[in-house]
Amino acid sequence: MGMQRQENILVTGGAGFIGTHTVVQLLNEGFKVTIIDNFHNSVEEAVDRVRELVGPQLSQNLEFHLGDIRNKDDLDKLFSKRKFAAVVHFAGLKAVGESVDHPFLYFDNNLIGSITLYSIMAKYNCKKLVFSSSATVYGQPEKIPCVEDFELKAMNPYGRTKLFLEEIARDIQKADTEWNIILLRYFNPVGAHESGKLGEDPRGIPNNLMPYIQQVAVGRLPELNVYGTDYPTPDGTAIRDYIHVMDLADGHVVALQRLLKQNDLGCVAYNLGTGKGKSVLEMVAAFERASGKKIPLKMCPRRPGDATAVYASTEKAEKELGWKAKYGIDEMCRDQWKWASQNPWGYQSKP
Repeated sequence: MGMQRQENILVTGGAGFIGTHTVVQLLNEGFKVTIIDNFHNSVEEAVDRVRELVGPQLSQNLEFHLGDIRNKDDLDKLFSKRKFAAVVHFAGLKAVGESVDHPFLYFDNNLIGSITLYSIMAKYNCKKLVFSSSATVYGQPEKIPCVEDFELKAMNPYGRTKLFLEEIARDIQKADTEWNIILLRYFNPVGAHESGKLGEDPRGIPNNLMPYIQQVAVGRLPELNVYGTDYPTPDGTAIRDYIHVMDLADGHVVALQRLLKQNDLGCVAYNLGTGKGKSVLEMVAAFERASGKKIPLKMCPRRPGDATAVYASTEKAEKELGWKAKYGIDEMCRDQWKWASQNPWGYQSKP
């Protein structure tokens, strides 16, 4: 248990997959947390379960507001009532394919929403920010592992919104050095809270590998489409750096603690990954071991814009934040299966 802290932290998109897991860890560390979320890709039940997990005492330190970061009035209401020590900014859309089909949706939510948030933060003199960025800012890297000072070149509208928002953060900090900003570039978040009460619950057909495997395992989908079996990798399938969502949540807590301690950080980027790449078929095998289920596969051609292999260099986060991923793919799959088997239809009972 952390000591009782007085800092109020605003978490945008705190009802989402990574948001809920991070809020649990912040509350456990003794922070006071205010969530703003518009439930575009999340549900109220997830916030209720956060309260249930941390218990009655700590859940008194959690406030929820239904609102949209694109709406200045929603933000004004929050900031005028409460002094926030920092903002952890998750709110945004995150599906690569959808962003290719509907770029304006992504510009509106991710860019305009964030710019609105930053302008309100400046107005109320709240200048500490942890920003949810993404490994997609590296595009198809020329070499791996990805190091933070690589040239950035996103390959799709979603990735570009993350890249533009990083650039905007750098510009804001350059113009006003009172800002301290940490950009966290996530690799591939998977797994779930060990209790099985919180997990990823995407709407519609999942865009990411693990929720897709999970829905096949519980019988919601007939088979897993494997996109690309002719990559120059040991088993022909693409390689990614999968990271347990609880490791990711802890990464946010240490980033925040760093921001609150140090006033001359500037604007710094850190990779959050394991530093190890795993192929699609390795993840399938690990999930089969954890669940005891056979996952039927359908081999499909590559998807446009998918990179062959992407994984993180994690040295900078280890050295400067003292953070390192603790969990391997077996724990990721074990916890994901626990969530899936207890909640086959996500946060709702069967539709």
